[in-house]
Amino acid sequence: MDMLAAGVGWHTVSHPYPGLEPLIPADARLEHLASGTAWGEGPVCLDDGAVLWSDIPGNRVLRWHPGETTAQRPFRVALHPAHFHNGHTRDSHGRLYACSHGERAVLRSDDGGHTWVAIATHHAGRRLNSPNDVIVARDGGVWFSDPPYGLIQPLEGYGGQQEQEACRVYRVDPGTGAVEARVTDLRWPNGLAFSPDETVLYVTDTSRTHDPAGRHHIHAYPVSGSEVGEGHVFAQVSPGMPDGIRTDEHGNLWSSSGNGVQVYAPDGRRLGVVPVPEAIGNLTFSHLEPYLYIAASSSLYRLPVSVRGARF
Repeated sequence: MDMLAAGVGWHTVSHPYPGLEPLIPADARLEHLASGTAWGEGPVCLDDGAVLWSDIPGNRVLRWHPGETTAQRPFRVALHPAHFHNGHTRDSHGRLYACSHGERAVLRSDDGGHTWVAIATHHAGRRLNSPNDVIVARDGGVWFSDPPYGLIQPLEGYGGQQEQEACRVYRVDPGTGAVEARVTDLRWPNGLAFSPDETVLYVTDTSRTHDPAGRHHIHAYPVSGSEVGEGHVFAQVSPGMPDGIRTDEHGNLWSSSGNGVQVYAPDGRRLGVVPVPEAIGNLTFSHLEPYLYIAASSSLYRLPVSVRGARF
């Protein structure tokens, strides 16, 4: 059995994150990089070592780079107005993707975020709700979630009428550009991640944000190409909710929550938690260095790790 995936046999009393010994170095400490967001989301790492992330209520995309920061200026504004960008990702060609609450669209940039083109705006002739998170499969299919947050939260979009009768996970076909509904059984799908071999799609449901009886779960769905099978509850995250998620190279799932980053083995067992002093919106692994970047409510953090991310 893969000890890294199993999360057993490595426990030491002195490790700062019990249960996560194979995944995080014993001397790792959470590092605060920048403050100044009203609600941080959607971090993505670039090839030059920079991190872009969203300040949704601030209607801007921010950029942090170790060579550009000062105590007085820990980040710079990369895009403003940003039409309420939320989630970001990259594909195998290095192109950037963004979910825009304001434009009710999924966008792509081929020039590092300077110009953006919409690749998904409608489904079945109706406008999307407010795309939230996005991932790109190896076959080029673009998967995104579409809850209503940009329509119902005044500080996270331009408002408007919900035209879709439900909130779904969609796939943009890389050949035809067709927007196809692929997950239809969740109330408010949010964060997305694939297993390393892309045979499992993980989706968070954050309907509890506006309904005390709503969900705060991570669901897992079998995937084969563009086809999705019947899903099941992978984990129920508490305290708080599982907003953004990512998987590492061994298939462990790292989730935002109300008390930090919660880490789950591929079989759904919770291995441990990385406490963070703020509520977390999203997270991502660097593809250049062994770091996990965490976008919290007002701050950007990073944590040294001993694993690589499965994808961007």
